[in-house]
Amino acid sequence: MTQTKIANLVNPQVMGDMVAAKLPKKLRVAPFATIDRTLVGVPGNTITVPSYTYIGDAEDVNEGVEAGVVTLGTSTKTATIKKAMKAVELTDEAVLSGYGDPVGNAENQLALAVASKIDNDALDALLATNTRKYDSKTKEISYEVIVDAIDLFEEEVNTEKVMFVNPKQVTTLRKDPNFISADKYPANVIMTGEIGTIANTRIVPTKKVKLDTTSAFYTCPIIKLTHDDETEQDTAALTVYLKRDPNVEVDRKSLKRTTEISIDEFYTVAVSDDSKVVLADIKK
Repeated sequence: MTQTKIANLVNPQVMGDMVAAKLPKKLRVAPFATIDRTLVGVPGNTITVPSYTYIGDAEDVNEGVEAGVVTLGTSTKTATIKKAMKAVELTDEAVLSGYGDPVGNAENQLALAVASKIDNDALDALLATNTRKYDSKTKEISYEVIVDAIDLFEEEVNTEKVMFVNPKQVTTLRKDPNFISADKYPANVIMTGEIGTIANTRIVPTKKVKLDTTSAFYTCPIIKLTHDDETEQDTAALTVYLKRDPNVEVDRKSLKRTTEISIDEFYTVAVSDDSKVVLADIKK
């Protein structure tokens, strides 16, 4: 008689692949970031993030006169890799019963836990920027509010952007005559979590956009997407630096007849170009 073994049902390699496949679908903020694998497989856990300032417009130069030389302005900040972990314990009874697919549910929960942590860090990084802030604490979200906010980018070319809003702001947006629902897109090309667009800005609802401490307004990050057709810069507003892909390990507790499944992710998130970020404080 063939025996059903826990080792056959809980395979760390298979589960690791499954979690890695599910992870991108559960992210809300991070999909709009660039994934950087510079530190994968190499020593070190710190990355230096450079930022360059515009050198200014070209100038008229008379014949025989040397052109002026300017210094390329640059600033740097460092980001350190950290470890995020989550673990779950399954009893043999739960696994062998087959009710509710406990192994599959564990995969889903572990992927969700890691995705939520990366999203939290991504949003925290965006909220820490102070380069451009728009105050709409007396006005609810609308086409006019979003236009005023994105105009802080001072663009000459209207480039694509994404705005993260709280789900409670969605109803007001959907009723705005300038809002285009994602199901009405001509080619039906939708980014992860996107529900529609307004003022050339993709709208992504997430509960991670929260009310301030006085419960009066939401702080909604708006980021310019890569590629920037105006400046021809490919630097993303936000970057997720990976040290390695999600790693799943299994630890058997024989005396308890349970199996512990843990996942870890070594990464960090940093704003790589804060000139592409606007924070809009909008009345709830």
